[in-house]
Amino acid sequence: MTEDTNGPVVLTNVENEAQAALVVAALERSGIDAQTTGALTSGLRAESPGDVHILVRAADAERAAGVLSEVRALEDDEDNE
Repeated sequence: MTEDTNGPVVLTNVENEAQAALVVAALERSGIDAQTTGALTSGLRAESPGDVHILVRAADAERAAGVLSEVRALEDDEDNE
């Protein structure tokens, strides 16, 4: 059986829609299609809060991980200023 390279894989999970929007925008600027799931439950802070999942095609996962690393490095730089 061959692996479906067009099937979605979870790239990462973030705490809220704002963080997800930043990552998705960076991915799309790099030519990578991305989607989010779980945004409706991410705002709940009761017993079981949810995360926003960022999905990309399996074929794009490696390149998307590189973009994600760049985004997180920029966020770390901003936090240290």
